[in-house]
Amino acid sequence: MLRSEWLPVVMQGSFSEIYIVDRGSFRILHANPAARKNLQYTAAELAAMTPLDLARQVSREVLENILMPLACGKASRASLDTVHTRKDGSTYPVEFRLYHCASDTAPAYVMIGNDTSARHAAAKALRLSEARFRTIVSNTPGLFFQLLRKADGTTTMPYLGDGCHALLGVSAEQLRADPGQFVALIVDEDRQSFIDSLNASAAGMKELNWEGRIHVAKWKDTKWINIRSTPRALSGDDVQWEGIMTNITQSKLEQAEIRRSRAQLAELSAHIQTVKEIERTRIAREIHDDLGGNLTAIKMAMALVKKRLPPEDAALAEKAAYVDTLVDRTIEAIHRITVDLRPGILDFGIVAAIEWQAREFEKQLGIPCEVSSDEHIELPADQAAAMFRIFQEALTNIGKHAQAGRVAVTLQRSADSVLLEVTDNGRGIVPTDRLKPKSFGIRGMEERVGALGGELEVSGAPGGGTKVAIRIPLPLKQ
Repeated sequence: MLRSEWLPVVMQGSFSEIYIVDRGSFRILHANPAARKNLQYTAAELAAMTPLDLARQVSREVLENILMPLACGKASRASLDTVHTRKDGSTYPVEFRLYHCASDTAPAYVMIGNDTSARHAAAKALRLSEARFRTIVSNTPGLFFQLLRKADGTTTMPYLGDGCHALLGVSAEQLRADPGQFVALIVDEDRQSFIDSLNASAAGMKELNWEGRIHVAKWKDTKWINIRSTPRALSGDDVQWEGIMTNITQSKLEQAEIRRSRAQLAELSAHIQTVKEIERTRIAREIHDDLGGNLTAIKMAMALVKKRLPPEDAALAEKAAYVDTLVDRTIEAIHRITVDLRPGILDFGIVAAIEWQAREFEKQLGIPCEVSSDEHIELPADQAAAMFRIFQEALTNIGKHAQAGRVAVTLQRSADSVLLEVTDNGRGIVPTDRLKPKSFGIRGMEERVGALGGELEVSGAPGGGTKVAIRIPLPLKQ
């Protein structure tokens, strides 16, 4: 039982608005501090007012109909949701609970109200947020979902977006009723990877990012999907993922087509290089055999002519000596051209060819080039020619760009591959060097290595400089 002496404390300390209203005149007999502060009226001003002056949207008839059951004793409490107007004209929503206090001398109504502005604002913000969410979901090419895995291992899908049937071939209602249908849609080869990814995501509370195939039997359609979602720990060791599933079939097909095109380009490049080497070898041999033979014959004929020239004809002897010198220079040029087309040293193996090219590099540029190699390395002609050309390109790049004072070359064979490393002590290479529009040296090396199924790595060398490492697989023995 609330004692009368407690009433002032309750009135003063309550955060709710409390009004005591005369039953007959509806005059406000008393308003607590919370009501006065919110309405901006003084106690004297409120004493001259009725609740209808504050709730201007409510008529006297409506208010009397609400209060009548209280006055007759048919109800112990009534409710009223309305809008109060402050002294400065601003308004706010208020929710009232109405009670009747019977008294022989001064019967009154007690009105206890709460400002619901915050609740209304929160509800409005929630509606706005939900509207935005629905807009995003409806315009996103994917399926928004929630996946809940309980501590006992069972799963449910509390939320599935509108795109469920279009993507998975089952309605959202069917999938919520039987979540196991989703795992059953995943093709056998990819199902375990999804389960493993889900377990890893739950164990580390890390983002789930999985790609795999599903098969919709009724459409006879196999498609690739991507699932990206974020896990959230719930009570009782439950984990819930919120994310999106998207159909990535088209991008997968495009990737496969790109890989196929690149493979075809690599095969074409390898074929072109092979044809080029064959043509170089043919031209080199023809130049050496035909032109070289003819020039040798001319050289011999000139020697005979010089012996038979009259001793007193000095001008003619000078002409003959000039022609003989010209023949010598032409023979040297033919030798140089044939070596450039295809060094005959390749016939003696890749080790001899690498050592010879290193000596040539030293003679031409004056940069010491030390070679360390295994003694017996045998490669098929096409692989040997390709590795030799790659080595030539590496030395050319060093001569043009490295500003090096020393080059070290290592050639080693393992059980299944051959490794060539070319290291210089020059200025080094930076990533932007490889992105230059006309930087074809390294690109050409990559093409050659890729055509052989090998690997090329260009990196900084310890202590400065650049290291180029080429590994080429050996052909399988028949």
